[in-house]
Amino acid sequence: MSDSSRHWLGLAGQVCVVTGAASGIGAAIAQGLAQAGAQVALLDRDAAGCERVAAELAAAGATALAVSCDIADEASVQAAAERVQAELGAGAVLVNNAGLLRPGSLAEVSLADWNSVLAVNLTGYLLCARAFSKPMRAAGRGSIVHVASISGLAPQTASGAYSASKAGVLLMSRQMAVEWGPQGVRSNAICPGMIRTALSARFYEEPGLAQKRAAVTASRRIGEPQDIADVALFLASPRSAYVNAAEIVVDGGMSSMLMDMVPRPGFNQTS
Repeated sequence: MSDSSRHWLGLAGQVCVVTGAASGIGAAIAQGLAQAGAQVALLDRDAAGCERVAAELAAAGATALAVSCDIADEASVQAAAERVQAELGAGAVLVNNAGLLRPGSLAEVSLADWNSVLAVNLTGYLLCARAFSKPMRAAGRGSIVHVASISGLAPQTASGAYSASKAGVLLMSRQMAVEWGPQGVRSNAICPGMIRTALSARFYEEPGLAQKRAAVTASRRIGEPQDIADVALFLASPRSAYVNAAEIVVDGGMSSMLMDMVPRPGFNQTS
């Protein structure tokens, strides 16, 4: 990232917290924030992975703090918030990204798996937002970015509570915007489509699947973590100061492909 880009985002020196930062989308967001000059706190249950990413950022000259945290546990979140405050200072940005998926149809998914997904994907987002927004609300400024999913807009079958949890995130994000907006804190959500991460890697082991998936997007490609990170950085930054309670779909145009998927000989481009 060039010096002009770092300056344009206005994140230099700001304390930014990213959950689920040990890999995938979270790691890409943490890297982007670090390149923009932010001080980055990386939270994850995967302590070793978090330390690895933080070390990579520090080696590139960034200020990065790895914090082991289970966002479904209130005491763990509070301890993480206190450590970040003590070592880096008051946070200005929170990116709620950590997520969990437990497969199963609604008729068969275990109650334990259902509750586990909601505890991380929804309640965990609330716990982090409460803890890390306190200094933001006290200062009268801040940005919270929630990584939701297109699965919160349309049901993802055989995925247990995943769609319900992500739909909850979208409404909760808007509620936070309305309740905390007068205190200077913005809340926005990103709805990623098909993004190539470690969680989806096994899908692409099937020959031809990547091409089939790409064909149902307007952009004709599978997304990468960087595609989400770029949007997250904009929402985190003062450049999006009048963007609040928004839900930004980042799916390569897949959500507009419905009519092209309806068989129409001589018309369809989707294959």
